Amino acid sequence: MGMFPAPPSIEGLTAVVTGGSRGLGFLMARELMARGCDVVLFARDGDELHRAVGRLTPSTVGSVRGAVCDVRDKAAVRERIDEVVDGNGRLDIVVANAGIIQVGPADALGTEGFHDAMDAIFNGTLNTAFAALPHLRSSPAGGRLALIGSVGGLLAVPHLLPYSCAKASVAVLAEGLHAEESPHGVSVTGIHPGLLRTGSHLHAQFGGDRRREYAWFQALAGAPVLSMNAEHAAERIVTAVQRRRPRIVLSPLAKLGAVAHGLAPATTTRLTTAAGRLLPTGGGPGTAEGIEVQAQGQAPAPRLREWLGVLNERAADRFNQRGRHDGA
Repeated sequence: MGMFPAPPSIEGLTAVVTGGSRGLGFLMARELMARGCDVVLFARDGDELHRAVGRLTPSTVGSVRGAVCDVRDKAAVRERIDEVVDGNGRLDIVVANAGIIQVGPADALGTEGFHDAMDAIFNGTLNTAFAALPHLRSSPAGGRLALIGSVGGLLAVPHLLPYSCAKASVAVLAEGLHAEESPHGVSVTGIHPGLLRTGSHLHAQFGGDRRREYAWFQALAGAPVLSMNAEHAAERIVTAVQRRRPRIVLSPLAKLGAVAHGLAPATTTRLTTAAGRLLPTGGGPGTAEGIEVQAQGQAPAPRLREWLGVLNERAADRFNQRGRHDGA
């Protein structure tokens, strides 16, 4: 018998996962299905969504289907959410996961990079939450809303500033909604992962010296000690949502960073400043997706990156990060 009681069953509940066609969203959807949920994936890319549903369909427990939706479009999100309720008769769990990652110096990404991050990450999360909440309040099981933030939203990360700013807004939204929705029987869980081995480097946007930015991000995102197994993270997240926890920070390194920043913010800022000096400088304007950077030429330190990133590259294959045109 374990130290903690089993989380309440979510079998038979209806769940929506935005950004559910690949990476962490794909894994959370799989975990929800394994626990008996009927899952609807929201994603922008119809082909990618179709592949994700195909990979998840062999499940013998929950069900899955996809709906093309850009979470930046408030009206479209509301329409898709209403369609789920009309089709399933209920909405019990919503995981707002969709977003983008931009890597590079703030001046290279420019103000547009910040606007894009806020639109995709914060506004997308806001649109999803507000479209879902009226239905979650009516859930017979008590609605559950999960907002995917990041440790990058709990402390600023150099060369990920647009992402950090947007995720910080998500963290505040999660805390505020948890307080305001509790009287309505809806739990809101703020999820703050550290680096996860999901293969996300292939779809991140890189600015500045793109090849060098890609090199450090790909290596660190796949390093076994610095990053976390994404399947384990998905299990932890779904359990936290089941238990209606208000907040969870994933990975020992992320917890250490969040605690250190809370206790000694000035010291933490000095440390991140020192780390920032090791990151690339220069480069031209604009950004390119990781898949494009990878195809354009070999980034620095190929052997080191191959050694550090082998688990992340395998994750990209398994978690629907590669399309038909690039090796899937």
